[in-house]
Amino acid sequence: MDTPVASVGEETLPIVVSGPRRPRKRLIHAIQILVAVVIIVATFAYAIPKLADYSKVWATLGALTLKDMLLLIGVTAFNIFTYWPQMTASLPGLTLAQAAVNNQSSTTVANTVPGGGFIANGITIGMYRSWGFSGAQIGLSMLITAIWNSFIKLGLPIVAVVILAVQGRTTTLLIPALIGLAALAGVVGLFAGTLWKKTLARRIGRGVGAAWSYVRRLLRKPPVQGWDEAAVRFRKRTIKLVSKRWIPLTVWSVVSHLGLFSVLLVALRIVGVSSAEVSWAQVLGVFAFGRLLTALPLTPGGLGVVELAYIGGLVLAGRHQTTLPVDVFRAHIAAGVLLFRALTYGAQIPLGGVTYLIWQRKKSWRKHPPKVEEPVGVAAGVS
Repeated sequence: MDTPVASVGEETLPIVVSGPRRPRKRLIHAIQILVAVVIIVATFAYAIPKLADYSKVWATLGALTLKDMLLLIGVTAFNIFTYWPQMTASLPGLTLAQAAVNNQSSTTVANTVPGGGFIANGITIGMYRSWGFSGAQIGLSMLITAIWNSFIKLGLPIVAVVILAVQGRTTTLLIPALIGLAALAGVVGLFAGTLWKKTLARRIGRGVGAAWSYVRRLLRKPPVQGWDEAAVRFRKRTIKLVSKRWIPLTVWSVVSHLGLFSVLLVALRIVGVSSAEVSWAQVLGVFAFGRLLTALPLTPGGLGVVELAYIGGLVLAGRHQTTLPVDVFRAHIAAGVLLFRALTYGAQIPLGGVTYLIWQRKKSWRKHPPKVEEPVGVAAGVS
């Protein structure tokens, strides 16, 4: 049986087309759902109540004023907006409105379905193709944004530890920061090596392909082929895009992460967690660690995992505070985190439903993709 190919950038990467769902696939999907449900229930029914009294959390949230909510909505709206210019920078010809529709629709899928990141990539590809973009353009855009977002995610813990050290604060984030530093160095090294020389790009592509083939063999799947030449073609297109767009790509990647952080910080301050209890740098450290956890596709949008990591991390960061009773402090922390997640996770789900309808009805955006092109594959996505 021939193995079809998928393109990432201009290169072709072998993929396997799914036929009828086999019992093993259904079992794996069922296990994914079960694991996600167990984690979510355990987090909200057992773990969080151990850290904070829900009755005090709801009382804290009930005390919010209209002014507080308007401020939070404004900061959240800014955060949502920051993702769109990054997308337009990675895909020349994409409008800001199209980026908004694409981003919100795919985010809704990622936040509601176990393993939704892969399905969300399919939504992204389908929309881009309907707007006339080629498979090579789509694959390169998705891969470049994934790489840039990975740079920021891996770099944030390092920045947070440096800031805390300058401020003279002790930190428990040293180990995550070192892990992030090592991973960042590896990713940057591979990326830089791929762009540096054609022969090195071919060698890296061959090595990554061999590693991925080994993983596929463990899953009883055929090995991939042609990744060495695929890396060479990726290098050519990437150099062309990055040389022109690296500044807006970098700026908006940083701004999008800082926009998300600002929602968390404002939510905490509004519910009563002052800098005397947890400084902004400590919040940044916990946020940076939480962003690393979102790479684990255990639950849709990290539901349960992220909340527990943020609440536990912030409680630990403020364990020496003396301005509030411990139970009140923990309730404020939990209230701020749950409010943050309601705005950045829950509120985006219905918004994505609206943007999906816009995509279906906005016929004026529709264009035919190029007649001769390589098929598009699924590149790694962002939240």
